[in-house]
Amino acid sequence: MSSFKLARELGIPGIELDVHLTSDGKLAVFHDHRAKRVAGSDLEIERSTWKDIAALDVGSWKGPKWKGEKVIELHALFEEFGDAFYYDVELKSNVASDYGLEAAVAACLRDAFSSKGSLAGRILVSSFNPMALGRFKYLAPAIPTAIIWSSTAEIPAYLRHGEGRWIGKVDVLKPESSKVKRFSSFRWRKFGRYPILPWTVDEAAEATRLLALGCEGVISNQPQELGILKAGS
Repeated sequence: MSSFKLARELGIPGIELDVHLTSDGKLAVFHDHRAKRVAGSDLEIERSTWKDIAALDVGSWKGPKWKGEKVIELHALFEEFGDAFYYDVELKSNVASDYGLEAAVAACLRDAFSSKGSLAGRILVSSFNPMALGRFKYLAPAIPTAIIWSSTAEIPAYLRHGEGRWIGKVDVLKPESSKVKRFSSFRWRKFGRYPILPWTVDEAAEATRLLALGCEGVISNQPQELGILKAGS
């Protein structure tokens, strides 16, 4: 929560976050599948209850100032920030089977829209997993979706060039920034009519290059350092 509050203070227009479905059906905002890196625990998010996850200290690794920082649920994020941001919600799923993640996220977003109507049009749901995106699109066809990809060995070879956009029937492309070249950008935008949101862009020169190629925006760990924010953006 501290990082999102800082983004609000800095005037960052949008946030990207990952969500997992816990074993008891809660939506945990957390990047890794396991808590080892930031909490020193071997706990696996999808196989754990919310009670166990909520007990984790996920701030001390960063420094004493963040000691006691807790994992939050997705609905708490919308309750805190409302229409302060655009939200890129990544479905964190590495299996093809349906275990309820997409339905839980769709339900959470419906609840957020009903209580905070201004959230409509401010949500993007993304994933490396095209099967998850396809299921979500079936459940919530009005919410735009995005396929994420890179050349990492963790991604099957047949998905390393954005092929998941056809499987998941997505609306937006989120390639690793090195994948975005003049020709690829033109082809995706002109013939596919896809907005492009590359990641992870932490250098101002790279952000400038990508925006000049027509990218919709960039995803960054250091957005306040890019020098591209405008008043009121």
